[in-house]
Amino acid sequence: MARGRNAVNRSKKQSGKKNKSFGNNKHYRKDKFTNKKHASKDETKQRDFRKFNHKRNDSENSNKRRKVDEEIPRKDLTDDESSELETDDFKQLLSTFGDIVSSQKKAVESDSDDSDSEDGESENDSSQSKLSSLVKDDQKLKSADVAEDKVESQYFNVGQNSQDDSEELEEEYNDTENEEPDDVSDPFTGHFCFDIAPELLDSVSVTPPKTQVHTENWPILGQLIFNIPSAPVTSEKSLDKNHFPKVIIEEENVYAKSGTVPKCINEVNWSKLHVKTQISKNLSKANVSNLGILDENNPSPLTPLQKELFSIVNSYQDLFYPERNLNNGEEVRFIYCLHAVNHVLKTRLRILHHNAKLSRKDDVPEEFRDQGLVRPKVLILVPFKDSALRVVKMIMDILIPDEKANVMNKNRFLNEFGGNELIMPKKNPKPEDYEATFTGNTDDTFRIGLTVTKKSLKLYADFYSADIIVASPLGLRVIVGAEGETGRDYDFLASIEILVLDQTEIFFMQNWDHLLHILEHLHLQPRESHGTDFARVRSWAVNGWTRYYRQSMVFSSLTLPEMNSLFNKKCHNYAGKVRVINPVISGTICQVVVQLPQVFQKLQASSSLQLIEARFDYFVKKVLPQYKDSIMSHVLVFIPSYFDYVRIRNYFKREDMSFVQICEYSKENKIARARDMFFHDEAHFLLYSERFHFFNRLRIKGIRHILFYQPPTFPHFYSEMCNLMQEANQSRHSGADNNMTVTVLYSKYDVQQLAAVVGTERASRMVSSERNVHMFMTGD
Repeated sequence: MARGRNAVNRSKKQSGKKNKSFGNNKHYRKDKFTNKKHASKDETKQRDFRKFNHKRNDSENSNKRRKVDEEIPRKDLTDDESSELETDDFKQLLSTFGDIVSSQKKAVESDSDDSDSEDGESENDSSQSKLSSLVKDDQKLKSADVAEDKVESQYFNVGQNSQDDSEELEEEYNDTENEEPDDVSDPFTGHFCFDIAPELLDSVSVTPPKTQVHTENWPILGQLIFNIPSAPVTSEKSLDKNHFPKVIIEEENVYAKSGTVPKCINEVNWSKLHVKTQISKNLSKANVSNLGILDENNPSPLTPLQKELFSIVNSYQDLFYPERNLNNGEEVRFIYCLHAVNHVLKTRLRILHHNAKLSRKDDVPEEFRDQGLVRPKVLILVPFKDSALRVVKMIMDILIPDEKANVMNKNRFLNEFGGNELIMPKKNPKPEDYEATFTGNTDDTFRIGLTVTKKSLKLYADFYSADIIVASPLGLRVIVGAEGETGRDYDFLASIEILVLDQTEIFFMQNWDHLLHILEHLHLQPRESHGTDFARVRSWAVNGWTRYYRQSMVFSSLTLPEMNSLFNKKCHNYAGKVRVINPVISGTICQVVVQLPQVFQKLQASSSLQLIEARFDYFVKKVLPQYKDSIMSHVLVFIPSYFDYVRIRNYFKREDMSFVQICEYSKENKIARARDMFFHDEAHFLLYSERFHFFNRLRIKGIRHILFYQPPTFPHFYSEMCNLMQEANQSRHSGADNNMTVTVLYSKYDVQQLAAVVGTERASRMVSSERNVHMFMTGD
């Protein structure tokens, strides 16, 4: 801009001199010779003026600008064109590759001068060095006019800091000078600060990925299966040219290392575990509910389970832990909250360090790429508002002590996410797991953004200025929307680096499709720039490799095929996966206290898709006719899937069979009427969905026979339903006590649910056996 103004001023002065000389000359109209004479005089004056002006402006910038005018013909941009370039996001993205473009230009010039003499080569080298220095200075001058506007956008993305944080950011710039974020031994640095080698990328991008399998047994977690993607380490010379552009400077790239089997933590040293000192002093107090009374001889801030979980989580590997229960739920929650906060603080510290260094630099070097396409880095999905309340409280305890708590919008959060508790009946109380699951606010439509700073935590932050997002699948599903809907938004999911799925089994009872829909919209290309400084975006994020860097943690109380499919197909971490697989010793069948025969009948199906038709045909043709007789009354048909429930209900209606139905969509008056008719033998069959039982846990009375259309999703439902057949729940006119049966239909594709009921060893024998019928007898 300064160069343009000087040129305009010079032209005005020159034109003014010319007009003045012509105006004072009285003979300029006489003949052509006179005009030419005066014109030559004016030109001489102009040359003298330029020489004098150049001698006065002998500064370095003026010299370099004059050399640019002499060596390179350059077309000046108008103010409209320059402003258009500054506001064009696409051209801003291209400007991030300016160094590569300039180096390619240098290479072309040097290649064309190979046949010249040594003098020519030296001149060419000197001109290239002049060109690079001039271009840098020119870029510096262009950026000088907008430098003040970009001061507040240096942290994360443009426009993502509020004015309330300005003083705190300035203080953090000074406080972080003594801390070093680029510790190579830190798993955070090793995982996120390097690109993936082409061979490793090929290993994780294929289906199924190429991995090495390792098996270990840890004291608490038990049997662990490690799937580590691996590829031979190569230098830059052997890289595939289709993957990477040519690099002019010949030096080997440093790639991210392949994952390894982590070592179990024996002694907790937060410094060696690379936990930030800002939160390490708060962890023992935040975890006191899990630790109980600390042992003075061994004051470990983590429980044995937490040590093993953090050993895996801190290595940034994917984890599937299917043994979350009522006793260890808070221990699990503490670990992933600690890891999430530690990750956000490391990201923040790294960016602040780079901001301080970039303030003394003219351009953005490659090693200063430290951001994603958008700001949100952590996504925590939980089923209910009460679960979100516990997560946010845990983050508050880890990040900010109570006496120094500075939490914005805290009262609003407590009012919205607290209260609305279900009143548990004192007479005929619900099971213990039901009360623990549905305690607190059970609203399943919510989402909240959290912004983490050094001394405060902001709740209800806008998603594009938030570091952590805590939500339910349904709450995000409303925002993400479906294709064709107006107002949908999913750009904030583009740069998620840590994904946590807690209480995943409840997602299966709510709506599994909502969760899959959210996962399908992770790491998509944003439709808008959202003020992103593309010069700071990591190269692997620009290349669309964020899914290979994302760490996923799945915590559940049971193992289902749908969860295994999600973990296998939606988690692509290049550092590897860890799966906890422990055999079930006895199963829930040992908890049945009623003496009754239990028959397991095996289905034959060639595929999981064909199993749907095979199960229905087997049920209708072979099982159902045995229970149509009037002697076999009070039959409850337990159906896990709602789609199977609708199909069987329609079949019963077509066959005009005597039945009543209870599902999750039934109204209270119809539920009461169905229970009464079934108990008093006014209806032969009762169709009962598992999802209704999960959300209500009613005690159905009058059951004499149970047909499990499929092994239940929750294994304890099996023993719970069988124990409802006790004599106290029977009608006086329902029949003989010895006329009670249980029938279960299963196939080889139901082996996981079957193992949870009868045990792993029995399930493997039942699936591989040539016999199709197996009977168990429980009770005294």
